[in-house]
Amino acid sequence: MKIFSDFDGTLTTNGELGTVFFDILNETKRLNSELIIVSGRSLSWGHFFLTHFPIQYCLMEGGGVLTYKNDKGEICEENLVDLDTIARLDKITKILNEEIPGVVMSADSFGRRTDRAIEYFSLDKKLQHKITDFLDEHKVNYSLSNVHLNFWLGEISKAKGVSYLLKNYFPDVNMDDCLFFGDALNDESMFKLFKTSIGVSNIKEVLAKMIHKPSIVLEGKENAEAAGVYNYLKHL
Repeated sequence: MKIFSDFDGTLTTNGELGTVFFDILNETKRLNSELIIVSGRSLSWGHFFLTHFPIQYCLMEGGGVLTYKNDKGEICEENLVDLDTIARLDKITKILNEEIPGVVMSADSFGRRTDRAIEYFSLDKKLQHKITDFLDEHKVNYSLSNVHLNFWLGEISKAKGVSYLLKNYFPDVNMDDCLFFGDALNDESMFKLFKTSIGVSNIKEVLAKMIHKPSIVLEGKENAEAAGVYNYLKHL
């Protein structure tokens, strides 16, 4: 069994990395499993997870790039989109910033490769519509997370990234035996992919907007964010 999880709003506490995250890592070890983070955060955040915690694999940028530690402990990276697509994304991002004043790129933009992110807190309705109209016009994909409006080119999704990881790195692992925890709209492809998917209780804010919902939705404030993940795992 592998345990996959979103990060923001799922492994955080009040939006920050807290002590419960370490409890989750301990539960993962008790279950003789491993935690694989599947996040819209940047590749540079993936490096942080790998170098600071007992984590070996991360799918970052919404599934656009895989980063992992090999048998020698070296950090490796694998783009899941081609270099031409990455170059086109860079050009479109420059045009976006030139044509639409007021766009605030995410603080981790310097560490992104296969997608870009705009700080969600900076968007009022009018600016958000301007941006999404621009992205639609240029045939750019986008989604909303807890903290960002992410956009990208090519076939990127969390589900596609996880399917690639399991096929190429864990061919003997049955996906039906795995778990996924999430809380946001950009987790929807994972809720569709996994037989057992768990929405922490704060997912209720966006649940009505989803076509593909988690198979289990946790209840109560005590099961929000990382606490919900921990409470679920400790009863396995």
